[in-house]
Amino acid sequence: MQNQPSRLLLAAATFSVIFMSAPDVASAGDGKTVDAPTTKSARDILADWGVAFSATYIAETFGNPTGGVRRGTIFTGRLDFGTDVDLEKITGWTGAKFHANMYQINGQGLSRDYVGNLMLVSGVEALPATRLYEMWIEQSLFAGKLLVKVGQQASDVEFFDSKYDDLFTNSALGWPGITGINLLSGGPSPPLAVPGVRVKAQITDNITAYAAIFDGDAAPPDSPLDPQIADATGLLFRVRDPAWMIGQIKYGFNIGPAQLPATITGGAWKHLGEFNDQRFAVGGTLLADPAGTGDPQKLRGNQGIFGVYEQMLTRAAPGSDKGLAFFVRSSVSPSDRNLISLYVDGGFLLTGFSNARPDDRIGVAMTYARISDAARQADRDTFALTGVPVPVRDYEAVLEATYGVQVWSNWLVQPVFQYVFHPGGGVADPDDPTQTHRIKDAAVFGLRSTITY
Repeated sequence: MQNQPSRLLLAAATFSVIFMSAPDVASAGDGKTVDAPTTKSARDILADWGVAFSATYIAETFGNPTGGVRRGTIFTGRLDFGTDVDLEKITGWTGAKFHANMYQINGQGLSRDYVGNLMLVSGVEALPATRLYEMWIEQSLFAGKLLVKVGQQASDVEFFDSKYDDLFTNSALGWPGITGINLLSGGPSPPLAVPGVRVKAQITDNITAYAAIFDGDAAPPDSPLDPQIADATGLLFRVRDPAWMIGQIKYGFNIGPAQLPATITGGAWKHLGEFNDQRFAVGGTLLADPAGTGDPQKLRGNQGIFGVYEQMLTRAAPGSDKGLAFFVRSSVSPSDRNLISLYVDGGFLLTGFSNARPDDRIGVAMTYARISDAARQADRDTFALTGVPVPVRDYEAVLEATYGVQVWSNWLVQPVFQYVFHPGGGVADPDDPTQTHRIKDAAVFGLRSTITY
């Protein structure tokens, strides 16, 4: 794996050459350039018909020179190919559009294979697969004030989200760690989407309400397989599992003479399925009891509340939409049926800081996921019943710093640094024969290349 960075840059450069649009000029016989005849490309013709295709290729290499379960370096790639269709242009169906996209994922995962943390180093990390991700139709009503989306879809783009977190690579800085860890199959977020219905209503110029109901599990809940293996193609289209429901209200406003934009969001979710008790086994015995079954008892239902605040702090120039901005997100869930009971993240994004490189971005963020009281007590039970002084899990936190270099309009390259505190929440190192030492904190270095077309 010593040549992974060079492989990354080679792949990025190759895709850039393929996808960069050629200048609209031609060479004259005397070496001068003249305007080429104006002809529409196939892409422009399709756009006139209401059909658009897109492709995004993310290639990344990460390594942990210190800490984690073991040291190593990985390469991961994900091709996202999608299409959007204006059904009004194609069929005359007023206000309707269709979207579908698929993933081709390859490579290893640093968190899975080396670090052992809960909040994955990369949101791209997943088991190798070629699968359908989203496929939905959205209907616009009342002059666009009401949007209804039906079909297989994800929740992470609109719910519990900030517009300032997209640069970061850690999975929890996309779909928050508490939902990604606690929900069955991680909830509807990459790499698994589920069938659902989402309603978005523009109540006033400043207030937007969202509500959605999704199938509660991307994979069969009784399957012994990893959900990504159980739904390897994204074609299960499960609709009979207990539902997961989420809603939020977003209020936007401006602050001060500079009219700095800010948004505050409040929401809640409810799951109707069954979740494992974090401390007690079937029959009411302790999970840590060597004489017990070791099978957690099932608790009906789960829920959580969350909030998001984001604001631009300064503008790069008067009237500019670039500058320094920050966000903070938080959420709580019940302790008895969730590994994470409290979650907080936040960060800063700086744009427009260089006239020479106006599209470069710098981001610094941190996540904190608290292990629930019930899970902590289960560790204490193990010590009391077995005499083995296993570590009592407490929290996992991640610090990330990254710099996005806009090489070309469709090519972003970003070096990344992450420091993972208490991987796995401070769980015992699986390679420690005594099971008394935690996984060591990990320093992670990486490089991501994102090419869009």
